[in-house]
Amino acid sequence: MGEPHDFKELVEIHQKKVINTTYQFVHNKEDAEDLAQEVFIEVHDSISRFRADAKLSTWIYRIAINKSLDFIRKKKRKKRFAPIISIFGYDNSEELQNVPADVNLEKEFEEKEYKEILQAAVDKLPKNQKIVIMMSKYEELSNKEIASIMDFSLSAVEALLHRAKKNLRKHLHRYFEKRL
Repeated sequence: MGEPHDFKELVEIHQKKVINTTYQFVHNKEDAEDLAQEVFIEVHDSISRFRADAKLSTWIYRIAINKSLDFIRKKKRKKRFAPIISIFGYDNSEELQNVPADVNLEKEFEEKEYKEILQAAVDKLPKNQKIVIMMSKYEELSNKEIASIMDFSLSAVEALLHRAKKNLRKHLHRYFEKRL
C-alpha cells in the first residue's frame, strides 16, 4: 500500500462509511467499530491482491459486508450455547443507563420502538434483500453502486430492492394491524 500515510488517509476517507455499514448489520456501536477495524486490517493485508476492475470503495464495502455477515453467523452460534454458559454463572447483561429528567420519554420510547420494529422487519428479510435495502436506504448508495459492490446486475439489484420493500410492507402491515 505504499507509504503509511497513504493507508491512514484511506482509513480516514472510508472509516465513517464502513462503521455505518457494519452498524446496520450488528446494531451495536462497539461491535461496529471493532468490525471496521477488522475491515481495515484485511484491506491493509490484502491490498496487493486488489484488482482494479472495481472501485477501491466498492471492494472495501464488500469486505465490510462479509465481515458483518461472518460476525452475525458467529453470534448466532454463540446464542445456541448461551443457556449452557449461563448455568456456569456467566452473565453478559448490561446495566441500565441514567436518563436525564428533561427527556420526553414517551416520544423517545415510541421512536425507539418503531426503529426496533423496522429493524426487526429488515432482519427477517432474506440475506440479499437485507443487504440491498440497507445499502439503498441506510447508506444511500445508488442501485448501480450496489450492483457493483454485490457483483450483481443492475436489474437483479432492482428486483431485490422491489421484493425487499414488498416484504417490509407485509411485515410492517401485520405488526400495525395487530396494534389497532
